[in-house]
Amino acid sequence: MDTEERRQIAESVRRTCEKFDDEFWLEKENKKEFPHEFHAAMAEAGWLGITMPEEYGGAGLGVTDAALLMQTIGNSAGAMSACSTIHINLFGPHPVIKHGTDEQKARMIPPLVEGTHKACFGVTEPDAGLDTTHITTRAVFQEGRYVVNGQKVWTSTAQQAHKILLLTRTTPIEECAKPTDGMTLFYTDFDRNRIEVTPIDKMGRNAVNSNSIFIDNLEIPVEDRIGEEGQGFKLLLDSLNPERVLVAAEAIGVGRRALEKAVQYAGERVVFGRPIGKNQSIQHPLAQSWMALEAADLMVWHAARLYDDGKPCGAEANSAKFLAADAAFDACDRAVRTHGGFGYAKEYHVERYLREIMLPRIAPVTRELIMSFIAERVLELPKSY
Repeated sequence: MDTEERRQIAESVRRTCEKFDDEFWLEKENKKEFPHEFHAAMAEAGWLGITMPEEYGGAGLGVTDAALLMQTIGNSAGAMSACSTIHINLFGPHPVIKHGTDEQKARMIPPLVEGTHKACFGVTEPDAGLDTTHITTRAVFQEGRYVVNGQKVWTSTAQQAHKILLLTRTTPIEECAKPTDGMTLFYTDFDRNRIEVTPIDKMGRNAVNSNSIFIDNLEIPVEDRIGEEGQGFKLLLDSLNPERVLVAAEAIGVGRRALEKAVQYAGERVVFGRPIGKNQSIQHPLAQSWMALEAADLMVWHAARLYDDGKPCGAEANSAKFLAADAAFDACDRAVRTHGGFGYAKEYHVERYLREIMLPRIAPVTRELIMSFIAERVLELPKSY
């Protein structure tokens, strides 16, 4: 994994991230402002297209390199907010790259790489949750175009998006041979005359908005349909494992930053005439977190390597996400408690990391579904859901 090229990637990304310190991100968090400056800096540095083909302005690199990029960003002051600013660029366009026409790729990908377009992801629905087969947002073909009505939830960056990668039903589930049939994927304009955006007031990562969107007679040209009608679910599967790897890498980055803050504070904070870091009750939890983060990190790179080699990696990618999210959460929790009362104060920033690191534990897939997946697909136990 460690090559001179990758060391250069990490160092270059780190230099860009260092321009945006904890105070910058705290201000964005408090004001609930999208970090346009950070997005523009990452675009200018060329990182928005790291996994995109070179003919469309990208770097043509693999998931391993993208994971390194996102882990470095996660390790910066921006934590999950910084990662979420550009996350969709790295996994979202995969269905377009793998299944889109040459015309679609030439039209859709360069603006994402250049940073002139921002995209959002319209898949999850309030009544379906992780049971994607039961989405009800409907696309009906009428007079040479599709007309879409429905609702999506947890649509990140919808307030800034120019485009939406939208999963719909074109055939009702009861008319399909399999529940995964009858869904169609589009990449199209985010038409604010037809899409109402309602912000979700949430626990953390407030620099990057999450929203409910309500779609009312959105017209989509056939040219914006990705792949064949009814095959949308299968197309999305191509992006699931890379996304899990990237989320895992991001979590490791955040966990390591929180651990570093805790270690620094433990060495400086003097109580009863001695630094608190001299106490094993402080030392041992932090040592455990270091070991857990390092172990989870190995699974991240193992899963990424398998994906880039074209080998099955579902179990490894899901395990990486599970292990990294738990290790990072524990590290952030311990960082807050190491700081004592000051850990609860925003000026020390570790409470922000803790609020943000909740996200990888529940999205894009829960811990419980991952355990069910491993039990069924690896241990060959009966399906439980």
